[in-house]
Amino acid sequence: MAGFTLQVSRWVRGVCVGALLCLLALQLVHVANKTSSSWDEAHHLFDGYTVWKFGDYRLNPEVPPFIKMTAALPLLHMQLKVPPNLGRPNQTEAFLDGKAFVWGNGGDRVLFPARMMCAGFALALGLLIYLWAEEMFGFVAGIFALALFVFDPNVLANGAMVTTDVGAAFCFVAGMYSFYRYCKRPSWVRLGVAAVALGVALSAKFTGIFLVPMLVLAVMLEGWMARDWRVLWRRAGALVVMGLIAWIVVWGFYGFRYKAAPAGKELNPALAPYLDKMHDQRDARLLRAMAKVKVLPEGYIWGLENTKETEWDDPSYFWGKVYRHGNWEYFPVALLIKSTLAFLILVALVPVAWLWGLRGRGREMVFLLVPVGVYLAISMSSSMDIGARHLLPVWAFLYVLIGGTAMVLLDRDVRWGYVLGVLLCWQVVTSVRVSPAYMAYGNEAWGGPAKVDRYLGDANTDWGQQLKAVKAYLDQRHITNCWFAYFPDGSVDPSDYGVNCKRLPTTDLLYWLDVPVTTPPVIDGTVLISAGDLEGIEFGDGKLNPYDQFWKVKPTTVIQHSVYVFDGTFAVPLAAALVEAHDASKLADAGQMEQALVKARDAVRLAPWSGQVQATLGDVLSKAGKKAEALQAYETALGIEESVRPDLQEEESAGVRARIAELKASGV
Repeated sequence: MAGFTLQVSRWVRGVCVGALLCLLALQLVHVANKTSSSWDEAHHLFDGYTVWKFGDYRLNPEVPPFIKMTAALPLLHMQLKVPPNLGRPNQTEAFLDGKAFVWGNGGDRVLFPARMMCAGFALALGLLIYLWAEEMFGFVAGIFALALFVFDPNVLANGAMVTTDVGAAFCFVAGMYSFYRYCKRPSWVRLGVAAVALGVALSAKFTGIFLVPMLVLAVMLEGWMARDWRVLWRRAGALVVMGLIAWIVVWGFYGFRYKAAPAGKELNPALAPYLDKMHDQRDARLLRAMAKVKVLPEGYIWGLENTKETEWDDPSYFWGKVYRHGNWEYFPVALLIKSTLAFLILVALVPVAWLWGLRGRGREMVFLLVPVGVYLAISMSSSMDIGARHLLPVWAFLYVLIGGTAMVLLDRDVRWGYVLGVLLCWQVVTSVRVSPAYMAYGNEAWGGPAKVDRYLGDANTDWGQQLKAVKAYLDQRHITNCWFAYFPDGSVDPSDYGVNCKRLPTTDLLYWLDVPVTTPPVIDGTVLISAGDLEGIEFGDGKLNPYDQFWKVKPTTVIQHSVYVFDGTFAVPLAAALVEAHDASKLADAGQMEQALVKARDAVRLAPWSGQVQATLGDVLSKAGKKAEALQAYETALGIEESVRPDLQEEESAGVRARIAELKASGV
């Protein structure tokens, strides 16, 4: 066949695109109604609100303000109760005040309209994918790419959340698409649009910085393909202009003010001491220099530092094991697991389409493949392996490329339409089957959603979106005697959704938010454990995980593939010991040494194999003046920490060694 053509009127095109976007909108509304507030939504939303109302950027500077401000727009006309800032560290203040803000103002009353604003980014991203694929390859390419996107489980999982991932993906595509259009037909208007798009991307998420090397590499390849240095210099000059305008846009989102808060209020911790404690002092020196000349707003620089620290601090769950830092292969594997098989098959057909016609579309390939390659390369060098949601820009660019692939295949032989139709139907069925538990999606080659937690954890399965489903499960079975280890507990309270189970300890409850927890060594009834806690993301895996024994127990059921339910009587000695040890530390700090020693020794009796518990006993004994006994407890703790996952306990071991050295230096 000479070529596949389909003449469609503008009206029909509009109807087709509008119908698909309506389907996407309906699915996002459904997800927004069915899922509970996730880890980050409340503090993102409250931060956006405080920026609008008070010009205060202190609450959540870890993320630039654009998407948060967009989410908060529907709330500006409401009469809302605003919790006071109590001067706690930024992130603690953000989480606790965000929770108080959302639930003090009706929960879904403020969360749902904010989610709908963020759903607008998913709709806009879908429209951009269509427009770009249509402009490059024709209507069929655009509509096919959009149809696949509308039924992508990863888009549906994140598209109706007050988080930055889908919005950032939209900004990535907008930035590259607008510069592609400028390169096709240069004009000052198109350059201005591309510059603003770059500035908005930089103001949406710090990964927006990745656009800079993408654009630079695209310009270099454009010049090389044109064999004309004048093209290269003109494009380079355009990038300089874009950079200057984008820099102004970033400052605009911070109110053209360097300080993060008005009226002399300071970040907590303040920028200078925060940089002094930064793990990588090379990055700290660069950020310190930026702060000195005030090249960027204070909140932006603080957020860049926080991003690097979070990358260093956060553990990673991969291949069923917890790692102290990330793995280079994490994101390629996550892409293979979390992508639908229909999507992967179509990506596998790209080389075929390259041979049959795509290789003649040099500029188009540059603007689609360069972002994918650069983004994956940077991601693979990062240690922030906490969710495939960070790959949403990659999926977006590949959907445009898939649209082009479909068009080339149809040009080659119209019978490819049957294959494309089957793959599209497969995508639709896949999406419908997993609804509304999109967060835990994994494709059939890896065992489907029920098996994802064998390979990936965190926001790949469990981001704290299941409380409405948990509530329904408990109500249907009239369960009142229950225990719950809930991954985001503290930043989201299960009781706010009517889940009134007794709490089991998490690291955030004990060591960050200091929420009272009472856990006996044996519990009975219904026990619910989030996938994140079962996997050991918080405490570590194996012997470090107080819930590790539940891997050996067949669950009664698994709610939305991410909350495991067990019925019976269970020994949880390590969970009880960690609670006792935490309480012992607090009592010792308060000077109540007798009670502290009782609790610390009880903790060791419950879990003598825990280095953390042994070290706590050493701390209490040391404060009580029992130096020789403290030294013995520390040496026991160090022996355990050096033999049980020493890679996960390296920092704890260093602290214990320092205390041992201090005691020995004092003559013990």
